[in-house]
Amino acid sequence: MVVLTKPTIDHFPIVKNSFKSPSFFNDIPVIDLSKPDSKNLIVNACEEFGFFKVINHDVPMEFISKLESEAIKFFSSPLPEKLKAGPADPFGYGNKKIGQNGDIGWVEYILLSTNSEFNYQKFASVLGVNPENIRAAVSDYVSAVKKMSCEILEMLAEGLNIHPTNVFSKLLMDEKSDSVFRLNHYPPCPDIQELNAKNLIGFGEHTDPQIISVLRSNNTSGLQILLKNGHWISVPSDQNSFFINVGDSLQVMTNGRFKSVKHRVLTNSVKSRLSMIYFGGPPLTEKIAPLPSLIEGTDSLYKEFTWFEYKKSAYKTRLADNRLVRFEKNL
Repeated sequence: MVVLTKPTIDHFPIVKNSFKSPSFFNDIPVIDLSKPDSKNLIVNACEEFGFFKVINHDVPMEFISKLESEAIKFFSSPLPEKLKAGPADPFGYGNKKIGQNGDIGWVEYILLSTNSEFNYQKFASVLGVNPENIRAAVSDYVSAVKKMSCEILEMLAEGLNIHPTNVFSKLLMDEKSDSVFRLNHYPPCPDIQELNAKNLIGFGEHTDPQIISVLRSNNTSGLQILLKNGHWISVPSDQNSFFINVGDSLQVMTNGRFKSVKHRVLTNSVKSRLSMIYFGGPPLTEKIAPLPSLIEGTDSLYKEFTWFEYKKSAYKTRLADNRLVRFEKNL
């Protein structure tokens, strides 16, 4: 019989608070997708932050609420029930262990493939959870978010004067697109007060390897991004909007003009945080390299590689590692 023991709070990574309580950063770019000048603002945001907030999107609130309801139902189940949907291999339920290389965090999650052939039967044995309901909720939500992601990527291309403008979006629309979807639940951690003047890491600092990541969370804060000046800043939560991250692959395709943003999540001692993230990735065989129109008159900073090669390399690293280093050219 396997006995599940609760790891002590001391086992989890922490960050020391500064003397002054971290304040929310209110200068994060806000992109109104209904405005005609959005394309230039998106380019500026990707250059300066690699991160921005999207409002006036077309993702139905009904899809968001339905998926959140199914996620809460699952994560509220007793741990022995949830474990029936694991282990994450890489898809399925995972708890505290992030990846295969020793990273842990105060988080539990479900990782799913967006492939239409993905089998949701892992959830069939979880008491009180209907796999068909989860599948339908994820399908509706991902379809709408993927459509919005493609619109954003086409605005980006237009803002960069790249033609055709589907140069990025076609990789997500490809039927062989290697995109994934993640539901993260950060339970409240009352024991955090034992670690006087310290914060507990829910999900450690990292960049996302794909092209674009689209995040939505409930109204519990915790997300932080790293600015160019080396300071971590807290992102105010907004359950009605989406936050967009530049991924490593987009950094390469723009020859470093856009930087993939390093981010992390800190836990809350009282409230739980639920986030849903769509990671838009290219097909496994897709060659990733700086676009020719963006390196005219300058050197390419990166070697060409396939998404499969980069993904394989990325999953051998720790969360905080700079995964692009081995693909940079020595100029």
